[in-house]
Amino acid sequence: MVQAKKIALYVVVVFVLYTIINFPQRAADFVQVGFEGVSTAAQGVGDLMSQLIQ
Repeated sequence: MVQAKKIALYVVVVFVLYTIINFPQRAADFVQVGFEGVSTAAQGVGDLMSQLIQ
């Protein structure tokens, strides 16, 4: 089972590197979407905490 996880991890890493090398603009778009999602989630948590304090 551990060997299968290692192989799956290597496949994912190779796919990510392939995507970055061959499609840099699309990879940059994916990273931007990811950061926007994290930012929105953090803002939502901040808003929730502000509402709880008031």
